[in-house]
Amino acid sequence: MDAGLISAVIGIAGLLFALILFFWIKSKPTGTDLMKEISETIHDGAMVFLKREYSILVIFVIVIFALLSWKIELNTGLAFLGGAFCSMLAGYFGMNAATSANVRTTAAAKDSGQSMALSIAFSGGAVMGMAVASLGLIGVGIVYYFFGSDPSTASTINGFAMGASSIALFARIGGGIFTKAADVGADLVGKVEAGIPEDDPRNPAVIADNVGDNVGDTAGMGADLFESYVGSVIATMAIAATISSGALSDLIMVNRAGYMQLPLMIVAFGALASMLGVLSVRLFSAMNPAAALRLVTYVGAAVMLVAAYFIIDWLKVDQKVFWAILGGNVAGIILGLLTEYYTAA
Repeated sequence: MDAGLISAVIGIAGLLFALILFFWIKSKPTGTDLMKEISETIHDGAMVFLKREYSILVIFVIVIFALLSWKIELNTGLAFLGGAFCSMLAGYFGMNAATSANVRTTAAAKDSGQSMALSIAFSGGAVMGMAVASLGLIGVGIVYYFFGSDPSTASTINGFAMGASSIALFARIGGGIFTKAADVGADLVGKVEAGIPEDDPRNPAVIADNVGDNVGDTAGMGADLFESYVGSVIATMAIAATISSGALSDLIMVNRAGYMQLPLMIVAFGALASMLGVLSVRLFSAMNPAAALRLVTYVGAAVMLVAAYFIIDWLKVDQKVFWAILGGNVAGIILGLLTEYYTAA
């Protein structure tokens, strides 16, 4: 089966997995009436902001789509449109999950203890993560299936990355400005002038700050992550498709298709490894939360590395690539551990 189809199928499976997690979160209690009221207010505010932001971005996306289709080619414009749409969709899914999981995590921490609270909070974040990975796989997989196998048309895939980058540019900045303005307003007007305690829901700026946190840290950060995710995959594919001189040229030109498919297959099976990692958090939820999250990372990394070894062998790619992947994983884990160590106190 073509690598594009494989990644698209795994992407669809990832979306279904995220949907199951979302409905599991929604089945949990929301706590007291006051908790539910505050949660619904934050949710409504976040969705209104997202709707307003996207309504403006749609105009920008249509203009750029028209310019790309006119000046370059229609296929590149359509790929751009797909990247922008998938990025916006990932933000929408993640926002719904986050605003639903927040209050349920609080209720679980109050009524059921740490284990359930950790599971709900982790699942809420996993919906966003799986939506980003799955939509990226579906989009890049479909574009690769139609255009990627031929190096002469492989440049079309770059349009998808450009669409993702365009949404990330505005979503990240827009949410950040909103939450910072509300945060400063809450401090100045609430604590300084009115004498209201910090993060008191009676202060409208506190609600706005929470709305901004969700918009910036979920939709904005998700769009940023989506752009980085698909951008790194497409950049690697572009190198394999276009390289014609240099130390790697002879190696890649002999098996250009294998090297182009490799990054797509790695992230596809990485998504499967992530699903196993998400499920494994239930096994470690009774532990210290930091330790549980650490072990989940190890589970996902181990499964992905095993899959990467066999994918490299299957695509007849130089096995030295595996050691580069292993090194990147180890470096990423060490970086996370160092960050945890110096910020935990």
